[in-house]
Amino acid sequence: MKIKRYLAPDMRRAMRMVRDKQGPDAVILSSKRIDDGIEVLAAVDYDASLLDTKTDESATIESSPSPAAPPDNIALDPATELWGREPALAGMKQEVASLRQLLESQLASLAWNDTARRHPVRAAVTREMTALGLSAQLAKSLAEAADEKDISVAIPAALRMLKERIPILDREILDEPGAVALVGPTGVGKTTTIAKLAARYALKHGTDSLALLTTDGFRIGAQEQLMTFGRILGVPVQLVRDGAELCTSLDTMSDKKLILIDSAGMSQRDKRIHREFTAIRQNSSKVRVLLTLSCTAQAAVLEETVQVFKHLDACGCVLTKVDEAACLGGAISALVRHELPLAYVTDGQDVPEDLHWAGGKRFRLIERALELRNAEPLHDHDEVLAHA
Repeated sequence: MKIKRYLAPDMRRAMRMVRDKQGPDAVILSSKRIDDGIEVLAAVDYDASLLDTKTDESATIESSPSPAAPPDNIALDPATELWGREPALAGMKQEVASLRQLLESQLASLAWNDTARRHPVRAAVTREMTALGLSAQLAKSLAEAADEKDISVAIPAALRMLKERIPILDREILDEPGAVALVGPTGVGKTTTIAKLAARYALKHGTDSLALLTTDGFRIGAQEQLMTFGRILGVPVQLVRDGAELCTSLDTMSDKKLILIDSAGMSQRDKRIHREFTAIRQNSSKVRVLLTLSCTAQAAVLEETVQVFKHLDACGCVLTKVDEAACLGGAISALVRHELPLAYVTDGQDVPEDLHWAGGKRFRLIERALELRNAEPLHDHDEVLAHA
């Protein structure tokens, strides 16, 4: 093979020099920065085995004055090295990625315009579902399912199907004996929801068969808050630190019909959260799990939260802070996508008035989503929803 060294101000000019001097079959062996620009070693009739044995006595080196032998750490994948070291090529890569993103956006726009032209009613339904904050995939699915020619019929049909697709826990969890743990990220309102559940249970069944546990030893004041609720209701509250203590406490409180467990509040990205997982999984046969999601969270955060906590096999979900949310579409999309049954909804700080069972007759999640849309209703969908 023939190896030649090139000096150039930048990589683009160096590659042009290699192509002009040694042709398109030349291989870049290595590149490095020097004071005046960049130095490139290129070869033709490239044979990797010769470089491995370093016995190429017949190779002819043609170079400028002060020839230098190829370094020992010759990169056998020069393309990767060039992309990583040369700013000009890195800039080109970024421009190509931007162009690709722009092209995909343009193609999506063309596809949407074509759909709007060929199926105007379907496009209108998709827009209305998206305006509720639903994911694009769910909005498109509802629009296709509600394949009506009249928009005054199609939109109420889509809303009715959306309501039917939200999985609802068929029995109120407070009416079934056992232990129930509320899990979820920090700030979603688990402790307040525990208080509401405890008060709701006390009104229906009394306080003698109720107990509260907390695993939250991280947040300042978290235990005191639950202790205060316990004193108000006259219900015992106990702190557990790990799976073994949780198991012991559950056995000690076996005479209680319902035990509500407030788990530690921490970010879904916090590595310590696996400690909570371990404690609950060790008692999985004794504890039912309710995943707590805040309606104020972004759709991407809700999706990430469900993914992180799915290992606990939650039997249902609690949606909190409905009264603080700008839209409910993100939370609804998460429930539908992951087929997560909805158990309760909270929409305020009053205990227990602002806790609503999802299976109750007064539960109206879709209607609340429409109210939050902050726009005039397009059609008379209330009658359709009333009979859903």
